[in-house]
Amino acid sequence: MNFNIKSTLWRSLDSALSILKLIIPIYIVADILFFYDFLNKLTSVFEPLTSFLNLPAESSLALVSGMFFNLYAAIAFAAPLGLSAKEWTILAVFLGICHELMIETAIMQRLKIPIIFSLLFRLTVGILGAWLVALLPDTLFGTSAILTVEPLPSFSSFLELFINSLKNAFILALEVVLLVCGVIVLLDFLKTRAFIQNYSKKINVAYSLLVGTILGTTYGAGILIDEYKNSSMSLKEIWFIGTFLMVCHAIIEDTIIFVIFGANIWIIVAIRVVLAILFAFLVSLFFHLFLKKST
Repeated sequence: MNFNIKSTLWRSLDSALSILKLIIPIYIVADILFFYDFLNKLTSVFEPLTSFLNLPAESSLALVSGMFFNLYAAIAFAAPLGLSAKEWTILAVFLGICHELMIETAIMQRLKIPIIFSLLFRLTVGILGAWLVALLPDTLFGTSAILTVEPLPSFSSFLELFINSLKNAFILALEVVLLVCGVIVLLDFLKTRAFIQNYSKKINVAYSLLVGTILGTTYGAGILIDEYKNSSMSLKEIWFIGTFLMVCHAIIEDTIIFVIFGANIWIIVAIRVVLAILFAFLVSLFFHLFLKKST
């Protein structure tokens, strides 16, 4: 498979349009909700979680939208909050593990990993990972950010709010789009490299973990589904890989969109990789003990 830059650019532009359609209206809605103070009920429901993770109560919308929709929706709600580098890192770790729960849980179900397990596992590990970040000293987190968004100022009228929100939404969306398009081109280039193509014909645990970790659950698990149907991988291997990828997948794209706001890339990657290895090992150990006991 050859790398087709024209096809990749068109696909990245299509993705960019989807991001624009998502970020701009959500950003504006978020500003309106903040302006009219409509968030009290929602923030009170999620206050125990945001408080536990040392996040402002207003970040509830970012958490919910990220869990049920995607990371771009979460970014749109979080951007006006003026979060610190540490808070962005906490958010990145939690949502890196717990985003698009419905879609990615359905993918895992096709690998015969139960929905309830996927949901409870990802929520538990997401909270654990974010809590561990919250325990770290503030001195580990820098203040530099590629992209900064000013917290919502005071406005004398709705029209003034709307114009300011629309301007900021366009700036945020365009800057995110440029970075995402760059990532898409890079990942498409990687997919066409000889070592990826060659090893894709020889599925093994190491390759599946590498693909899923770098390129994402959808691409990595997509390969595994066919192999599972053909019974070329054991149930233990499927659960090992599935558990790892639920915690650590799309490590490039998922991380970059938070790093541009000041999140610490090393802490995000380290927490997700360590937790993924730990829980994948525990699952593997469980299968070993269970099979050994049953024989």
